[in-house]
Amino acid sequence: MDRRTVLRVSLWWMPLWMLTTVVVRATGQNMRLRFSELYKAFGVLGLEFSDKVRQLSGKQIAMRGFMAPPLKPHSNFFVLTKQPVSICPFCQSDADWPNDIVLVYTQDPVEHVSSSKPVEVEGRLEVGPKVDPNTGFVSLLRIVDATVTIL
Repeated sequence: MDRRTVLRVSLWWMPLWMLTTVVVRATGQNMRLRFSELYKAFGVLGLEFSDKVRQLSGKQIAMRGFMAPPLKPHSNFFVLTKQPVSICPFCQSDADWPNDIVLVYTQDPVEHVSSSKPVEVEGRLEVGPKVDPNTGFVSLLRIVDATVTIL
């Protein structure tokens, strides 16, 4: 191949390579967060966030899980759980609330999805304790400005 052909092929592949890189970064493993990756340790001092959670704090992420039964049918928040939860954790005082949960805030009210159907949530990750001023709920992890897709 002569120099011109090499240059043409290089220039043609470069935009394709750049596009592939952007797509991989947007949907790649580093932006997807799994429940198993939330915490580094459970100890006497409580839960310690993983390095991945700390790195993704403030960034757009995606998580898959299940919607816990809501307090009301249309709301702009819900709890994402690792496993399906069939009862409202706030309705039964003796119900075990799982450690692996994430509070999800959406911009618009979301209709509840059956707890047996998995969902994917995409939004910005917030890390650290926070009290919701409207409900008084305390959360350690939140996905805000989220969109929900039924899988």
